[in-house]
Amino acid sequence: MQALRLVIISGLSGSGKSYALKCFEDLGFFCVDNLPPALLPKFAELCAQEGSEIKNIALGIDIRERAFFGDMFSNLDRLKTAGYVMELLFLEARDDVLVRRFSESRRPHPLAPQAPILEGVQHERQALGELRRRADRILDTSDFTVHELKALLARYYTQRQGQPLTITLLSFGFKHGLPYDVDLMFDVRFLKNPNFVPELNPLTGEDPAVQAYVFEDPDAVALVAHLGALVKFLLPLVERERRSYWTIGIGCTGGRHRSVAIACRLRESFASWGYEVELRHRDIAKP
Repeated sequence: MQALRLVIISGLSGSGKSYALKCFEDLGFFCVDNLPPALLPKFAELCAQEGSEIKNIALGIDIRERAFFGDMFSNLDRLKTAGYVMELLFLEARDDVLVRRFSESRRPHPLAPQAPILEGVQHERQALGELRRRADRILDTSDFTVHELKALLARYYTQRQGQPLTITLLSFGFKHGLPYDVDLMFDVRFLKNPNFVPELNPLTGEDPAVQAYVFEDPDAVALVAHLGALVKFLLPLVERERRSYWTIGIGCTGGRHRSVAIACRLRESFASWGYEVELRHRDIAKP
């Protein structure tokens, strides 16, 4: 049997499942939407036959009724037992974001067409709780544009043999929720906060004045040194797992000052070691 990679996409309505499937198609995956779970093993068997050119498959599946769960999970277990490389990708978003997306598209929620959208969102979130717990990867699309979601999926699912590991540094604010797409997370809320300095409050951690304030604190200097040493120790171990991308989250309260400044300083260190480093500030523009 040839090596066959299966990515099964599911999650909450309005979280971007249809667009994600289009992204996988652009990445060269053979894509099928709404394949009945009972057909999964037979479909994989046909694609894995000798002579087939299909190696990467993305399947979009909506499972909203509990009656389908047993069938879904048993067939996923059969695929794993058969030796297929398989991943269950679960997409979700915050309630307020999902309500806004449905309102903007003027579509009713499929689980509550005659009720307020929020009721449908909450009902579906509860119904899909077990599916979410079984997911291999969970992506919260609340703060992604369609272009950012496509870039993220490309980072996770495009093979880049022979190229160095790419490190993504993601600054964020805990008050805006935890990011799901991180491999390692650090809390820097113990550092001195520029938010309480009137002349620094309107600025961000990208501004030299804010960075100077943050790194006047010896704890900030020591933190960067310790984080650098830890990451330098971990990098060869991560590369040994043949990872192409590795995301490190740096969080402060609002995601505008301390986490941004620390992430910017860490980027300089990691880049000096010869790694490609991407810098992303999730909450820098939020009040």
